[in-house]
Amino acid sequence: MMQAINPKSLGAPKGYANGMLAPAGGRLLFVAGQVGWGPGQKVVDGGFVPQFEQALKNVLAVVEAAGGKTEHVGRLTIYVVAKRQYKAEQKAVGEAYRNVMGKHFPAMALVEIKSLLDPDALVEIEATAVIP
Repeated sequence: MMQAINPKSLGAPKGYANGMLAPAGGRLLFVAGQVGWGPGQKVVDGGFVPQFEQALKNVLAVVEAAGGKTEHVGRLTIYVVAKRQYKAEQKAVGEAYRNVMGKHFPAMALVEIKSLLDPDALVEIEATAVIP
């Protein structure tokens, strides 16, 4: 099981961990950036939040295919094309996150970028997991 590392000097994080310590002997899984593709590799309808949730589901599909579970994800990097949109929908994003990840909050980074390879994609998520 991963152990969250949150030094008191950094304050209490909300919705993420400052660091995640993996157990000895685990296998590293690097998950490529996943967009909100549903069946047929088409971006799901509905805008940012449905794409965010689907991208997280796609990340977990890779983790599970490797024999892992949600709690084995140690890091997420979230790329968004519009930080304002993310912030405006933050409450719904949090609900979508918990629908997929539960109360597991790994180390995370959010990066605003100019565009993604799929012109319809609004978010892409990559991950690192440690599979026991």
